[in-house]
Amino acid sequence: MTQPRAILLVQCPDRPGIVAAISSFLYRHGANILDFDQHTSVDNGGAYFTRLEFQTDRLDLPVEDLQRAFALDVARPFAMDWRLTLSSQRKKVAILVSKHDHALLELLWNWDRGDLHADVSTVISNHPDLREAVESFGVPFVHVPNTRDTRAQAEARMLELLDGKADLVVLARYMQIVSPELVARWPGRIINIHHSFLPAFVGADPYRQAYERGVKIVGATAHYVTAELDAGPIIDQDVGRVSHRDAVEDLKRLGRDLERRVLARAVRWHCEDRVIVNGNKTVVFS
Repeated sequence: MTQPRAILLVQCPDRPGIVAAISSFLYRHGANILDFDQHTSVDNGGAYFTRLEFQTDRLDLPVEDLQRAFALDVARPFAMDWRLTLSSQRKKVAILVSKHDHALLELLWNWDRGDLHADVSTVISNHPDLREAVESFGVPFVHVPNTRDTRAQAEARMLELLDGKADLVVLARYMQIVSPELVARWPGRIINIHHSFLPAFVGADPYRQAYERGVKIVGATAHYVTAELDAGPIIDQDVGRVSHRDAVEDLKRLGRDLERRVLARAVRWHCEDRVIVNGNKTVVFS
């Protein structure tokens, strides 16, 4: 993105005139629309969703004044839930991880290559094992032990470490349950990854359970974290086919590959403001 841009996300009740109102407003104020995607849902009487990118170098007023004018002239009459961000404002991403490194390293590789439009601010782990791998990217690594008996103290320490350093928290195979209190600090801004056997194979070693049942596909799901475990709005999923020739380790290897790719896409889409949460669903302008 070489041109200065802003990104506008909107959801509101569907009715005639929304597109005209948005595009006319931006035209009057000197904005040049570069990308315009939209979706209309038939649920609950119809809802409208849109994502726009527009150039800001020829605006006739500062972005803050543009936001105030949009709120009065467009958003209020159409009862819009909306947000406007600048592409130059990179989100700060904090990653929580345990011992599995595949999802974490995929994110760090994407960030290091410049494919993730964000800044990885810190990695926190309840184990020390991945310190060398993380610090080789120049990213701070902090070991915060976390058990069922010490969860309150551990999360207090994590909140202290993340204060002002995280617009998005990513659970990259963080094998601990996070409390509702921590979730409430980043509503709609914590992303988790897990295998897509849920709720079929719950508990320890789901790949062995799947192997013993002779499954024909395995998958991965990236979703926003809510107070209800593994029940938040889904951002992305993917699957891979399984053969009768595959052993448990083959399933695990396929699952790791799916998890790292699905999580990387979900994080990238969030950081590029491509996701709108609609109840327990998402609209993803990918």
